[in-house]
Amino acid sequence: MTLTEICRTIVQWLGVPAEYQESATQILLAIVDAIIIFTFLMVAVLVIVYAFRKVVGFIQARLGPRYTGPRGIFQTIADAIKLLGKEDIIPAAADKLAFNLAPFIVFLPAFLVYLTIPFGDPKSGWQVRDLNIGVLYLVAITSITVIGIVTAGWASGNKWAVLGAMRSGAQLVSYEVPMTLVVLVPVLMAGSLKLSEIVENQGEWFLQWHVFQMFPLGLVAFVLYFICALAETNQTPFDLPEAESELVAGYHVEYSGMKFALFFLAEFGNTVAISAIATHLFLGGWKAPLPFLPDTGVWSAFWFFLKVSVIVFLTFWVRGTLPRVRIDQLMELGWKVLLPAGLLCVTLVGLIISVRP
Repeated sequence: MTLTEICRTIVQWLGVPAEYQESATQILLAIVDAIIIFTFLMVAVLVIVYAFRKVVGFIQARLGPRYTGPRGIFQTIADAIKLLGKEDIIPAAADKLAFNLAPFIVFLPAFLVYLTIPFGDPKSGWQVRDLNIGVLYLVAITSITVIGIVTAGWASGNKWAVLGAMRSGAQLVSYEVPMTLVVLVPVLMAGSLKLSEIVENQGEWFLQWHVFQMFPLGLVAFVLYFICALAETNQTPFDLPEAESELVAGYHVEYSGMKFALFFLAEFGNTVAISAIATHLFLGGWKAPLPFLPDTGVWSAFWFFLKVSVIVFLTFWVRGTLPRVRIDQLMELGWKVLLPAGLLCVTLVGLIISVRP
């Protein structure tokens, strides 16, 4: 029994008139989908924060969380309770409306991006909406984050927060352009903006995934995407907006309590999102690496989350290994290296597709 059929049964049980049952079913389905996505995001962030501390602790020869629960597994929950219990302070010089609104503007894209991301084979019900313009939707919705960050810094009435917001805005705009270019590579290979069709275009063998197609252009596009994704989510070595030694935590320095938690949730939620997008665009999505392995039903979700976990681990590995770059190095890498490389990559892919039979 599918989720839609369950919602339709509930609507009929509630005694909704027949002419309104379909509309009521769609409304109830949207509410249930939102609850499922929100629950997934909360659980994913709890797991990822704990995994991040353990992985980076291992890489840097530290212990990580140990005492709150067995092997420290409840440390993230304790942190969440601490944030909920903290006083919500609003600076006297702040623009209160914009100050209160900014965390939700930052968090909302991290939530809405999962609307069209398949968590497995869509035929098995692992996707909320399979949009025809799925990739365009993802690019558009993730670009909203910069508005919330700039709003947070400006509304705080703090010069350091404004500097952090301007720095973050410049960084996001600089790396969004090459990221959009390399996203076009798998779109051109598949000839579609629909995520399910992009995945289906990648064949049954792992060598048919887009990362290995038109070698080495697919691999170059994946590496460029990964670097841009690190900058887009403020991950080390591109975490200058939150460089405590320079900007006192950057654009969210004046935030506390639950408002600060929303920035925190958005950052780690976006880490999962960029890993999921990379999985579908370059790594075969929910498909198994070999044709004789099962990849339908629950197995499709297994392969998807396994690939996402590998990419998330790579971000942790980079974060625990590389030092922070200077702001001039960050901007030069974006405009002088990644942008020309992305433009060249998508141009070559377009030329190959246009001339081959």
